[in-house]
Amino acid sequence: MLDTKGCRGQLMNIAQRLLSIDSPSGFTDQVVREAEQIARDHGYAVRRTNKGNLVVSVPGREKGKRVGLCAHIDTLGLMVRSITADGMLMTTRIGGPILPTLDGEYCRIHTRDGRIYTGTILSLSPAAHVFDDVLTRPRDEKNLAVRIDEVVEDRAGVEAPGHRPPGDFVCIDPKTVVTDSGFLKSRFIDDKGSAACLLTLLRLMHIAGQRPRYDTEVCFTVHEEVGHGGATLPQVDELLAVDMGCVGDDLSCTERQVSSCAKDNGGPYDYGMVTRLVELARANAIPYAVDIYPPLLL
Repeated sequence: MLDTKGCRGQLMNIAQRLLSIDSPSGFTDQVVREAEQIARDHGYAVRRTNKGNLVVSVPGREKGKRVGLCAHIDTLGLMVRSITADGMLMTTRIGGPILPTLDGEYCRIHTRDGRIYTGTILSLSPAAHVFDDVLTRPRDEKNLAVRIDEVVEDRAGVEAPGHRPPGDFVCIDPKTVVTDSGFLKSRFIDDKGSAACLLTLLRLMHIAGQRPRYDTEVCFTVHEEVGHGGATLPQVDELLAVDMGCVGDDLSCTERQVSSCAKDNGGPYDYGMVTRLVELARANAIPYAVDIYPPLLL
């Protein structure tokens, strides 16, 4: 029997390791190396695809089929697009962060030469004492900027010495906390939480000396937030993507259930696989829901 308390501790530890590493789409090498090390520490063979995805190979007990599991370890983020006359950084979105929620958030800026400096994402009308439109000004790419934590007063101050910020990644502080009641609170649990589950599964199989039924490729993708996470994954007979579940209007899933997606705006998912997931949930008394995920509105 598995030590559920120990499993939870391992899961939280791995999740915190992944969440502590900045990894917006296009800037994922360090988090891939972390996941790669976790897999190697437990004796698994790993490789990277040309696209940068990490693939962990797990030999099965039987031949005749090859299956895959995947989760993404890239996150939403920002990139510097320009510098204002007074030394603020204007940004462009990576993926679909909800920009109004970023007003006041701390961030890290990674430069091309390996330096990291910090800042705060702010409205260009940040104070009610000064700006009449503090409540009405949009929080969008034209009206949010990064104030860096350096003594600079103009564009030249930001650019010295030899620094050209356009193209620098702006990484949002995930604010990761594990509460005393056992909850993981963080930005980017989508989908590092799922990646942590898969890495914990690999660890538990290693400790127990267990192998899956079929040869299995466990994949960690790095471009999902910009729409092509599955590109260059190995060819498998079946692939199950593990990602966040939706909770909201017109959906039946709660935070304490497994959510199986039967259809999203791209069309229906494989009927047979969804049915098997439902049957497995029922057979193992796992709370579940089957939902239709609404289209993204960003």
